[in-house]
Amino acid sequence: QVQLVESGGGFVQAGGSLRLSCVASGRTFSYYVMAWFRQAPGKEREFISTINQSGTRSYYADSVKGRFTISRDNAKNTVYLQMNSLKPEDTSVYYCAASQVVTMRAPGYAYWGQGTQVTVSS
Repeated sequence: QVQLVESGGGFVQAGGSLRLSCVASGRTFSYYVMAWFRQAPGKEREFISTINQSGTRSYYADSVKGRFTISRDNAKNTVYLQMNSLKPEDTSVYYCAASQVVTMRAPGYAYWGQGTQVTVSS
């Protein structure tokens, strides 16, 4: 089992930045591929970014490419999502997730955090 706790969400104006953190506990963090997803009310959960176990490979959704950066610190059991140039359409609940394979599909992730709200005003 892996327990995931996100933090860092909040309210920001368009063009601003936020950094989300997700701390893992339980089984060895470095075994897992980590990802960020988001879900807005009435919409499906959307893939944002994923990073492999060593942090050497990362992938992004087209909607955030060039604005968001995923990273991880295995010594701190933490994955980050740096979000720059935020837009109102980035408003959502952001979730981190853990998997043993690199995938952009939500069903591929067995472990999920509780989510953190990000609100971007225009």
